[in-house]
Amino acid sequence: MSEPHRIDGRRFRQVLGHFPTGVAVITGIDAEGNPQGMAIGSFSSVSLDPPLVAFMPDKNSSSWPKFRDSGHFCVNILGSDQESVCRSFAVSGGDKFADLAWKPASSGSPVLDGVLAWIDCDVDVVHEAGDHFIVIGTVRELDAGGNTLPLVFFQGGYGRFSALSLAAWESDLALQMRSADLARPHMEQLAEELEVECVASAIVGSDMVLLARAGRLESSALPTAVGQRIPFEPPVGTAFVAWAPAAAQQVWLDRLDKNAAPETIEAIRQTMAEVREAGYSVGRGHRWHAEAAKALSHEEPTLHQDETSEQLHQLIGMLPPDYESPKAASGDERTISTPVFGPGGVVVMVLSAVVAGRRSLAADLAFTVDRLRSAAAAVTEALHGAEPEGATG
Repeated sequence: MSEPHRIDGRRFRQVLGHFPTGVAVITGIDAEGNPQGMAIGSFSSVSLDPPLVAFMPDKNSSSWPKFRDSGHFCVNILGSDQESVCRSFAVSGGDKFADLAWKPASSGSPVLDGVLAWIDCDVDVVHEAGDHFIVIGTVRELDAGGNTLPLVFFQGGYGRFSALSLAAWESDLALQMRSADLARPHMEQLAEELEVECVASAIVGSDMVLLARAGRLESSALPTAVGQRIPFEPPVGTAFVAWAPAAAQQVWLDRLDKNAAPETIEAIRQTMAEVREAGYSVGRGHRWHAEAAKALSHEEPTLHQDETSEQLHQLIGMLPPDYESPKAASGDERTISTPVFGPGGVVVMVLSAVVAGRRSLAADLAFTVDRLRSAAAAVTEALHGAEPEGATG
């Protein structure tokens, strides 16, 4: 048998940290009848028939041994407002239940008040796996609670899918992915019909993230790999914010350089109005796209996402404030973007047609816009969404 690859532990955690996980507290009762618990990010469903779930405690955990022999455990899935609960169970020692209300499940394991959902289980089997155990449990009882968003662990920190109070163009990840699934047939048809690459993107944190793509462009195209991130800052991303409330637009505008001139801010506001009126935005400039392609296509393993983001930030800062205005004709139209709306008129995703090399969309602009908007409208309808009242185009 060949020797296993030696992977640096820090690098392993850093890369795997790009996979977001839900946060749960595993609870149980020790031999003395006291409640015990531990926070984990490794919970997963395993089987529907029979109903099995699993979690993976560290072999060095001081909490898991306290209730392992009870034969039972309860998975408490935390909501986005329970970060303090997570912190309480993530440390060793002390009475983690001192300030928490709970009730016993049928197994006796604690169900914490206010959790998003809970799953009460009997221990089925425990496997050793490196420096962790894999604990598989048979579900005996389960229930879901309120409508809050889940607490998520991502890249070393806790958060939730979106900052709904500020960024109204953001939606929850489940709706974004469902939108992408619904859009794929339309994207494939558009890519073939228009001989373009069709991409779907959404806002995740402070980035525009590519969710799906269809069609192939020549090697000189702007690289479009699923999962690719571009900083979401003015004047890029207008199709996400043009339909957003004023407070959400201001959050985006605040990402401008602090020394931005008033006339620059006013020009970006004017561009938002023009995009909303027309129903689409336009990206221009072969040279700028070529520079962005270089930043996005680095293959050196030492180049981190932060470095790429900084390069893109500098490039975005070079763009004119009316870069995405449908009225700023240049004859060098590279992308056309139009929004997909979810319930409540929130932009959950943007569909874009992209061309490469020296080709421009100028000659086929009206037809491309019409086909792209028709596809976005079909996905909006499938999502039971609606364009906000007062929008034109």
